Amino acid sequence: MAVFHVNQIKGTEFPAGRLTKVIAGPGAPAEPDHFVMGQVTIYPDGEIPVHHHEQEEIYYIAKGTGICELDGQQHPIVQGSYIHIPSQSHHYLKNTGEDEMIMLFCYAPKGTVEHWQQELNLVGGNE
Repeated sequence: MAVFHVNQIKGTEFPAGRLTKVIAGPGAPAEPDHFVMGQVTIYPDGEIPVHHHEQEEIYYIAKGTGICELDGQQHPIVQGSYIHIPSQSHHYLKNTGEDEMIMLFCYAPKGTVEHWQQELNLVGGNE
């Protein structure tokens, strides 16, 4: 058994206005065999752009308010909301509040989702 703290993780700043910290998964202090988990701080007016992937996923909103879109349908979200995202579903999350949104995600099977690198490449002019 090991105990970690999320403040030990530097994370990745994304151009769409968020900081993502993988707390369990590839390259994280804890590396479970079957899933990935992380914490995302979405800044006011920031977002996770529309994307989809093989992994089934859950978003849990620990703090904040916003809009989630799942396969073209928009849903208001508040602290305590959670969203089940089936495999290959197009989804999007935007912070519409005045404060930071804190979201936890968990997806399986374990792997790296491609949309992170795609977003970073677009800003760098590589795509």
